[in-house]
Amino acid sequence: EQPFVGSVFAIADWNGQRLSDFQYNDVSNFKDGLASVYDAKQTYFIDRSGKPAPGYPRVEGSGTLTLEENGLIKAFVDQRLSYLTRAGRVVWQQNKVIPLQPPYLVKEEKYKPNADYLVYYPQVEGMENQAAQRTVNARLKEMSQVKPVPASKKLDYSYSGDFEVAFYKQKLLELVLNGYNFPFGAAHGMPTKTYAILNLTNGRMYALKDLFKPGSDYVKVLSDIVGKQIREDPQYSYVFPGSYTGIRPDQPFYVTDDALHLYFEPYEIAPYVAGFPTFTIPFAQIRDIIDTEGEFWKSFHA
Repeated sequence: EQPFVGSVFAIADWNGQRLSDFQYNDVSNFKDGLASVYDAKQTYFIDRSGKPAPGYPRVEGSGTLTLEENGLIKAFVDQRLSYLTRAGRVVWQQNKVIPLQPPYLVKEEKYKPNADYLVYYPQVEGMENQAAQRTVNARLKEMSQVKPVPASKKLDYSYSGDFEVAFYKQKLLELVLNGYNFPFGAAHGMPTKTYAILNLTNGRMYALKDLFKPGSDYVKVLSDIVGKQIREDPQYSYVFPGSYTGIRPDQPFYVTDDALHLYFEPYEIAPYVAGFPTFTIPFAQIRDIIDTEGEFWKSFHA
């Protein structure tokens, strides 16, 4: 009745004799007598008996295994790549630690409470103020959509989340948290993008208003600049006519070395295919309203 929620596979022989239960969420083509499969918990090989192939490893998560030269097994499981021996020893895997200036680093943590829900989220280490670090990491988990999800219930959507270091300078760390929510049966899912902009010394996360002098009408100044770009720059011809009425005081943003970047969600002022319409404003253009003595600015312009 709901084929879009996915299928469960069994293995049968050419005569129609079923060799396994309906237990595999995906099955690759057989090659050299083996096929890669995954169930609700693990990825592994099966042989032509329809059962798990002896002498090969099992990997926690959903994905594919591929036999490579020299007896290595390539595993692309839960959106991460690794190489294993037949005994299951990991000989290479993607890095889970992003080193910053010592003592700071960002660790990758994984949250997969359900076969259809997978999040990789960042955790900061090396902050002198441990209480502030705990607060920051709790907030990063929340912003990454780490939340209670039923383990055994079949969801009517899938969600995947990941992150990367978008900008790092002096005391300022900027992490971008990406997500994708796909309701089963929909034409496409909905991407999300959130920036966590934090001070590694005190753990404070900055809002747009923190960049500007108290009392300055930054909303109007920035709104006028974005409006002018929409009217005059051909690259923004995709913006829906009449949809832009200005920015919000808490407009989504991020910073780079020399500029402020304001962005909008899909469908907010443009079609889905436009992604996240982003407007770049050089700091030199708005220097008179930036609080150059403020904590936010000094965190990366000491």
